[in-house]
Amino acid sequence: MSTAVRPRQQRRVAQRWAALVAACGVALSLLSSFAVATAPPGGSAARSSLLQLAAPVAGPTTVTLRGRASTRAVVLQRRTDRGWQRVRRVPVRQGRFAVRMPRTDSAQRVRVQADGQRSAVRVVPPRATTAPAQVRAPQDACGARPRKADGTYWSCTFVDDFDGTELDPTKWVKQTIFSSGTDSTYACYHEDNVAVAGGSLHLTLRYEEEPKPCIGSDRSTRYTAGSVMTYGLFSQQHGRFEARIRNTATHAPGLQEAFWLWPDEFVKDPKLMWPAAGEIDISETYSAWSWLSIPSLHYGAGGAGEDGVTTAWDCAAPRGAWNIYALEWSAEKLEVFVNGRSCLVNTDGADIAFQHPYIVALTQLLGTTGNEPSADTPLPATMSVDHVRVWR
Repeated sequence: MSTAVRPRQQRRVAQRWAALVAACGVALSLLSSFAVATAPPGGSAARSSLLQLAAPVAGPTTVTLRGRASTRAVVLQRRTDRGWQRVRRVPVRQGRFAVRMPRTDSAQRVRVQADGQRSAVRVVPPRATTAPAQVRAPQDACGARPRKADGTYWSCTFVDDFDGTELDPTKWVKQTIFSSGTDSTYACYHEDNVAVAGGSLHLTLRYEEEPKPCIGSDRSTRYTAGSVMTYGLFSQQHGRFEARIRNTATHAPGLQEAFWLWPDEFVKDPKLMWPAAGEIDISETYSAWSWLSIPSLHYGAGGAGEDGVTTAWDCAAPRGAWNIYALEWSAEKLEVFVNGRSCLVNTDGADIAFQHPYIVALTQLLGTTGNEPSADTPLPATMSVDHVRVWR
């Protein structure tokens, strides 16, 4: 009996081993099929980490982004204030991709993403800007012609750059008649206080060792000053009047300078007297207010010292520096500029005071009430003028 059973048992063991081997083969086949189905195109799972974005290639208005990826597509992203934002989906062909995007006025940070992986961040440069072509202003005797509000250009009628060594007698006369200051402390004008040197006109205020007589008066004083004007030589109604001036740097009171216009007495109605005849102080600077230039308009209908109408207290002009003062005067209005900034606009251009030509005057004065000289007043003090130009 034992000899008959043993062969049957051996057959059963062999059948069980065969079944087990067959089952293992099926399992291996299934695993192999799953691996093939999930592997990325063109390579093994080891290639799934391939994601590269090259440096941008910029054109005038667009930029081209190129890279490599082992996926079928990548997502282009751009960094914003709200984080990374999707721009577009970009297909991948044969492991490579390319996309074009516009350049903006500012730099952009971009990257691509695929299957949870991200490329290095690249910077897209801002759009190239072309500076507008500079339109060169036409030239005349005054140099570059300033442009008017209507787009046309002013035309030069008077210019002095003080390039010589003497005051040009065809343009200027030395003023020696009037005085400045207060009734008790005043300066008279003398020709010796006017000089031209180093490309500038120099008008000087001095304290003399001995009193000097005031011309045309029986008074005398130790203070002498300088002033010039175009009296009898040049006058103009309307236009642009400009001077570049530097005064003495100080905060101590006692100094005053003026770039001003006065009615041409050869032309104006002799019945008109000041202030009805007018006076245009384009710039008056006072050392007691060392940070300002104060324009003033004097005429019959104008309120004296009315801020924003006949004067202004916000025209910055630091002492000791070169400042450019200008007036643009038309039939309708008068506008004063300091270093190109409009400081005062007056619309009483039709007033009788502005219906005749004015001469040009430059004066270094002794300070008056509220700006009287003291022991701290730096003397001598000089007002230097780089140029005077007038256009119509």
